[in-house]
Amino acid sequence: MTTMFHTRSSRLPGFFRLSADERIRAVAAFAGLEASDLDALSSPDGLPQAVAANMSENVVGRFSLPIAFATNFRVNGLDYVVPMVIEEPSVVAAASFAARLLRDVDGIVAVSTEPIMIGQIHFPDPPPEGVLEDVVERHLGELRQCLDKNHPRLIAAGGGFRGARVRRLVDPDGRPLAVVHIHVDVRDAMGANAVNSMAEEAGTLLSEWTGSRVGLRILSNLPIHRRVMVEGRVRLGETAGTSTMPFDEAERIEEASRFAEADPYRAVTANKGIMNGIDAVLLATGQDFRAVEAAAHAFAAYDGRYTALAKWRVEDGYMVGRMDIPLALGTVGGITSIHPAVRANFKILGVREAARFAEVVASVGLAQNLAATRALASEGIQRGHMRLHARTVAAEAGARPEEVPLVVAAMLARERTDARAAREELLRLRDGL
Repeated sequence: MTTMFHTRSSRLPGFFRLSADERIRAVAAFAGLEASDLDALSSPDGLPQAVAANMSENVVGRFSLPIAFATNFRVNGLDYVVPMVIEEPSVVAAASFAARLLRDVDGIVAVSTEPIMIGQIHFPDPPPEGVLEDVVERHLGELRQCLDKNHPRLIAAGGGFRGARVRRLVDPDGRPLAVVHIHVDVRDAMGANAVNSMAEEAGTLLSEWTGSRVGLRILSNLPIHRRVMVEGRVRLGETAGTSTMPFDEAERIEEASRFAEADPYRAVTANKGIMNGIDAVLLATGQDFRAVEAAAHAFAAYDGRYTALAKWRVEDGYMVGRMDIPLALGTVGGITSIHPAVRANFKILGVREAARFAEVVASVGLAQNLAATRALASEGIQRGHMRLHARTVAAEAGARPEEVPLVVAAMLARERTDARAAREELLRLRDGL
């Protein structure tokens, strides 16, 4: 992929010190928007009840989570301020910190494949081996013509049927079964509706051509052909700076990475950290994060052993991270067109193509993994996490918004972030001690 020269900077020093209104204005200025364009992000009625009522069943109201922005991201030469919806305080700060480390050596480089999704047509009692394969091969052109004809909008967008193959399997009792995979280019959509429709249409045709009964006809949420490969580098130096990392710290990160690659117990926690970042962006942009989670973990075990999705190595004076991950995302359809906050977040991202969006999302996952692995390999994850968690503890103790920073500072000075310490410091503050 060609790297494009960046024309705007997501490096926003002191962003975390700004008030919520000031952050909105800063993000609007970054994106070339008016602050009023982002009203849905700060309004308590960001999702109108009338819209919510049509998004699910038995709706009684709305449920809120914090929305924040990660700064410093540079992906393929372009800068991004990334919206994230998550209740865990360390995630956004960690992603922003790691993005700052990764931005100065060309930023994160991402390459995405074509948006090919898989539809499955299941044969519980398949015809003899070779028969189904021959039918698919002989009728491939007719299958393409029939499926594409029923989806003119997808064809107009440049997508459509791209091929089919047969897989032979054995069920848990040793009985043979077969499945036909149809491959569909879904362009900028997540693709579930189009692929499900095509799978049902293909199932009818294949049953007629083979004389065999068809079982399930449905999309697979393992988009093995729709992936993003990301790579990021941090320059190594004698001392840590805003864009360098000490060599010994890099060595510890590589050790931790090799541990996660070797041990599934560690790998699942490392991958959960990656998904902390990815899921937060997906929630902010109205994506099916459940499907992405399932695909990521299945892909981590695709070779028969569960392993880490991201890998870090010391190479030629750099800390180098690489990750390959399946991502089925959409910038059209679903709630992307009806949820006011989702629409606002896409305006901030400035992405219309699903592939470019997926490259940003994967980059957040890589940055999140670097931050978490670095914390584990240096100060330990709990110390950094609790530093940020102290704000929640202070609020739970009854501190008013204006009191929270003072209570947190006092707690950190005592190196305690428990509820009792929060209550004690709140009383000291209010008593003027």
